Amino acid sequence: MPDAYRVPEEIQYTYRDYLELELEAFERCELIDGEFYAMAAPNTAHQRISGRLFSRIFNFLESKPCEVFSAPYDVILPFPRRRHQKNVFDMTTVVQPDISVICDRTKIIESGCFGAPDFIIEILSPGNTPVEMLRKLDLYKRAGVREYWVVDLALKSVQVYILQDNEYLPALYHESDTIPVSILPGLDISLPAVFAA
Repeated sequence: MPDAYRVPEEIQYTYRDYLELELEAFERCELIDGEFYAMAAPNTAHQRISGRLFSRIFNFLESKPCEVFSAPYDVILPFPRRRHQKNVFDMTTVVQPDISVICDRTKIIESGCFGAPDFIIEILSPGNTPVEMLRKLDLYKRAGVREYWVVDLALKSVQVYILQDNEYLPALYHESDTIPVSILPGLDISLPAVFAA
């Protein structure tokens, strides 16, 4: 990650600070590399697409070992403020992906997921900034998220990243395409159905 993104260690916030936030019921935020980011409420189109993707994945995973979760769901990534720290409360990154698929059930704790999900989907909203999305791409690669999708509602496209040899291989799909889910063989997601009005 470029140094310009990094918050000095001495002022980085942690999951412990995140849990102590006093937010209103309608407020949400994420903690990325020790820095808080407010999150806007998703709009109707966002929720519609999220629901369609979630339902297809949920139905496919019935009676399978992986489990799917939708936001708001805390994903605590294993980035401590100091290298030797292992406690979940010392981690400096807590995100709420729109959809998370977790195949290692030992990562599922009462408060969310501690560790990298296998598959994450983020849906772009007017509130998402380019810097935020670049940071998340880097975060998910460093954490070892095996497959990452960025859904662009305005362009009706999906940018897919598959992790190979610690690097993401990108592929772009459009609204008439069908995407095979790399980590879930047998699951193909038809974008015409996802993006239907």
